[in-house]
Amino acid sequence: MSEAELLAIFLRTGTRGRSAVDLARELLTRFGSLRALLAADRRTFCQAPGLGDAKYAQLQAVLETARRHAGEQLLRGQAIDSPQRTVDYLAAQLRDYPYEVFSALFLDNRHRVISYEELFRGTIDGASVHPREVVRRALAHNAEAVIFSHNHPSGIAEPSQADRRITERLRDALALIDVRVLDHIVIGDGEHCSLAQRGLL
Repeated sequence: MSEAELLAIFLRTGTRGRSAVDLARELLTRFGSLRALLAADRRTFCQAPGLGDAKYAQLQAVLETARRHAGEQLLRGQAIDSPQRTVDYLAAQLRDYPYEVFSALFLDNRHRVISYEELFRGTIDGASVHPREVVRRALAHNAEAVIFSHNHPSGIAEPSQADRRITERLRDALALIDVRVLDHIVIGDGEHCSLAQRGLL
């Protein structure tokens, strides 16, 4: 099925003189892409013809269902055995935020998932990450290892100098309590960057 046809199933009805598929095509043209439509804020979404508060609420429920489905790929107690599955999970959680979100996957000594947490939120330019709070959460989970991740709302996954510096600070702080930083993954738009693969850990 095309994106317009899938969107038409969600819309269910069109407007006067336009079928649901016609309306879906117009919305995709107006927003530029399906992803841009799904990521639109409430005001922008509701201003489009054929949409409103009820459709916005339904869409948010659909998106949350999809996020939870993606979340089941890395359930508590599962071992991190696939780098790509880990990236897919983190991308599903973070890529659509319009601001930076810094998160952590806390793992046990066999690299099994204990918990995923979004720790800090920032503006479109960055998030303030506090090593003391990260250490506190690692101790609370009795974690042995951690994988950090954050998104770049610009869509470009290239790590900044600030990203590298905070990774080093977190690695050094967590080393004091014998918690290993396995990776820090930057999520962009359809791309990602692993600091571990870059040799930056």
